[in-house]
Amino acid sequence: MLQKKLEQMSVRFDEVSQLISDPDLIKDQKKYKELMREHSHLSTVMEAYEEYKTVLQGIEDAKTLITEEDDHDMKEMAREELKELEEKLPKIENDIKMLLIPPDPLEEKNIIMEIRGGTGGDESSLFAADLFKMYTRYADMKGWKYEIMDSSETEVGGYKEISFSISGKYVYGSLRYEGGVHRVQRVPETESQGRVHTSAVTVAVLPEAEETEIEIRQEDLRIDVMRAGGPGGQCVNTTDSAVRITHIPTGIVVIQQDEKSQIKNKAKAMRVLRARLFDLEESKKNAERAAERKSMVGSGDRSERIRTYNFPQNRLTDHRINLTLYKLDQVMQGNLDELIDALCIYAKEEKLKENQ
Repeated sequence: MLQKKLEQMSVRFDEVSQLISDPDLIKDQKKYKELMREHSHLSTVMEAYEEYKTVLQGIEDAKTLITEEDDHDMKEMAREELKELEEKLPKIENDIKMLLIPPDPLEEKNIIMEIRGGTGGDESSLFAADLFKMYTRYADMKGWKYEIMDSSETEVGGYKEISFSISGKYVYGSLRYEGGVHRVQRVPETESQGRVHTSAVTVAVLPEAEETEIEIRQEDLRIDVMRAGGPGGQCVNTTDSAVRITHIPTGIVVIQQDEKSQIKNKAKAMRVLRARLFDLEESKKNAERAAERKSMVGSGDRSERIRTYNFPQNRLTDHRINLTLYKLDQVMQGNLDELIDALCIYAKEEKLKENQ
């Protein structure tokens, strides 16, 4: 069954290789991107297929030697090689099955991440700031770029809410499972009794949509300009630079005021609106899929508690995959690879079960 599937993909790989060599293809950018994405995926599968064929051939050769060779030493060497190759085969087969899962085209997208303080007052806003630092440190480690879109600071130095974009290679594919409620347990700086408090922060991860992917009609928008709020200072509260865009059909409201320029705030607000509308469309599709099957990693609902950060015990627990790490201090410094890899692998394994 696996061999047959790989042979079919090998034929398709040759077809796609021929198609992308056509110079006229570049005129159709959408088709070009789709085929290049498929070619990249099939190339990875074909590399694994070559290794798979080599191992299968090695097993056949070793079996032939064992049955036909008269030399005792050669037979022993063949038996050892056969044992090694047969032990190696299940892992290669499993790796190939994982590779056979078609990549989600959204995985390559940039994102807009929104972090909002929830229950817990000042402590919640401080943890929102901590999560912002954690994700931007991770972005730095990955060589990604980030830009603050909008923020609302609290008097204690936290964030009531902050939204920021992250751009780079495979951003959404890495951070897509970060959306949900993040619960923190720690002793607040303001707590004189040393008691552990529990508070929560919500995180939303929105894939950024290109202008061609989401049509926004001008007549569906209400755009208001106003004076920016905030702690004061130059250019704040003195000019009508803040922009509020209301998308009338959906009721989505986006406010941007971080920039001194009204034009820049409007451009940022349109990016956020486009991402939210795209996310709304994807959520509808996901809801339809979820009606037919069990969700892979949690429900994706922003009200779902996905993770607990316990500072006194230096413990992080992801409730969706029952993973606990006693290295919270390292995670907060942006060392998220172990956690993110575990979530991505779990999601692929769940998808693999569905496809079987």
